[in-house]
This record gives sequence, C-alpha cells and structure tokens, in this order.
Amino acid sequence: MTATSKAPAAGGAGESRVITLIQAVNEAIAEEMTRDSRVVLFGEDVGGRGGVFMATAGLQAQFGKDRVFDTPLSEASIVGAAVGMAARGLRPIAEIQFADYMGPGFDQIISQAAKIRYRSGGQYTAPMVIRTPSGGGVKGGHHHSQSPEAYYAHTPGLKVVMPSTPYDAKGLLKAALRGEDPVIYFEPKRLYRAAKGEVPDHDYTVKIGEAAVRREGTDLTLVGYGGVMPDVLKAADALAKEGVQAEVIDLRSIVPWDQDCVLQSVEKTGRAVLISEAPRTANFMGEVAYTIQERAFDYLTAPVTQVAGFDTPYPYVQDKVFLPGANRIVNACVQVLNY
Repeated sequence: MTATSKAPAAGGAGESRVITLIQAVNEAIAEEMTRDSRVVLFGEDVGGRGGVFMATAGLQAQFGKDRVFDTPLSEASIVGAAVGMAARGLRPIAEIQFADYMGPGFDQIISQAAKIRYRSGGQYTAPMVIRTPSGGGVKGGHHHSQSPEAYYAHTPGLKVVMPSTPYDAKGLLKAALRGEDPVIYFEPKRLYRAAKGEVPDHDYTVKIGEAAVRREGTDLTLVGYGGVMPDVLKAADALAKEGVQAEVIDLRSIVPWDQDCVLQSVEKTGRAVLISEAPRTANFMGEVAYTIQERAFDYLTAPVTQVAGFDTPYPYVQDKVFLPGANRIVNACVQVLNY
C-alpha cells in the first residue's frame, strides 16, 4: 500500500505542530532512547556539541554520557563498534559526520553489518542505524556533498532510506530503530532546516519500503527522493501552469523501493522522468528505469528519462549547475511529452 502526502499516513488522531527535518530527527532519537534503553548514540562530536549540524543537540544532557558519546575520528571503528553492539543486543545509532566519510567504514558495513544474519545462520543480527548527512546544496565541495546511496543499495542485507519531509524523517527513523536489519539512513543536509512540515505529537512510524504520492497527475510520472523533492514539486507546479498534470512520487525508501507504486503510476501516465542528484552513471534510478521497461514496457509512450548529477566530483561553487533543479526537470519533461 502506498501513502499519499495529503495528510500524515500513520497513527491516530491527535495534535500536531510544524517542525523542521532536523528537529524531526532529533525528536525521533530522543523518543526512541526514552522508549528503549537499548538505544545508544555515538559518533564524532555528537555529544556536547550536538553534531556539526546540531542534529543531536541536547541528547547527551538528557540521556547521559554512557548512552550519547563522542568517538575518535575513525569511521571504521564507529561502524565496527556498532556491529558488535547490535550483535550483543543493543540498538546503536552510529553517526558518520558526512556521507562522504563512510569510505573508511565501508568494509565493516558491507562485509559485517550486511552479512552477519546470513553468515551466522540467523544466530546474530545487526539491528543498527547509520545516520549520515548526504547530498549537496550547501557548497560543501568534494568531500561534503556526495550522494553515495547506490553503493549501499547494491549490497544485499542493508536497508537504505532517504526522507524529504519532517514527517517521514521522524517516522522512518523510528521504524529503522525498531527493525531487525542494518539501515543506512541518509539525511539530505540541504533540507535540514529548509524542509518544514506538520508532525503529530503521538507516536508513529513510516513503513520502510512504501513510497508517497506527493501530487496526483495523469500526463507523466516524476520519481525522486531526498534533497531533490522540492525541485521536483516546483517542476510539477510549473508544468501545471501549462496544463500538464504530473504525478509526483517520493520513493522515501531506496532499499526496498516501492515498485508497485511506480509501476501503477507509469501504467496510468505512460511517461516517466526519474530525478536524483547522484552522478548519472550507475545511479540507483537506473534500476528504477530498468524495472519500468521490464514490467511496464507496453504502457510507455516515450523512453524513460533520467535527470541526475553529472559524472564529475561535486564542484565547490557550481551547485546550481550540478544539481537537477526545476528547470532541468521541466526541460526533460518537455522532451518526454513531445516524443
């Protein structure tokens, strides 16, 4: 079942308030640490400072240094410690300061966390969450702006999510912490304070693997996730002024991803434009495109088109050129519509 974005998709009636995406992350951690004493949080500068983006501000004061603590500058150690903690019954949240820095912990993630359930025949699991700010838009340059989600989507045993709204950020993080699998939780840093939305006061989760239909339409399907979603919606608004009704799907979850939602939409519209900010080659959206042509080929009236980052290291100052903004998305849509 696929959620819509007209109203919160889970939980019962109750009060809500408008918060930012980064506040939603902070709240989710605090509530899960209160709910479950097994949850611990650690990483570089997450304690007294509250992280480089202040996502963990106040948590050490609330839960103490035994449950919220700083680590050395060693991503391999951070991830390795999380795997060991998870295997021994804790629910660790390991923060990697930037997604670009996950490289030193890569072997721990793909060879240990992702495979421990299978290697042990189910005797051990790794219920852990690796949180990391991802993507561009803040002029962070080569080492602070990459979108490496495809590396982890390729690894069986991992779940990979990337929210674009405060509601989803909180609900997906809670779901990740309550699951039994390792989850790579990418946080689009350019939306930390730019994305605002209503979040219920009551407890809720967002199921990992369900997309959200942000806008209904009949003429073409736009699929995105994470930091590109505001531009995808801007593009849909611009198209609507010209009489074109685009259906907008926010994947929210990359592994698993909601194939049924995308296919149902493409079967209705006959056209698909796939948007992400990772470099084009081996982009995860290539998997989405392949699935569409494999399972919905007879419904297509135009080739599936991608709008992505370029095959180059992320530039320091050319964010607006590298990132797939609304204009690039609209241009791709026009080409598909005129095919």
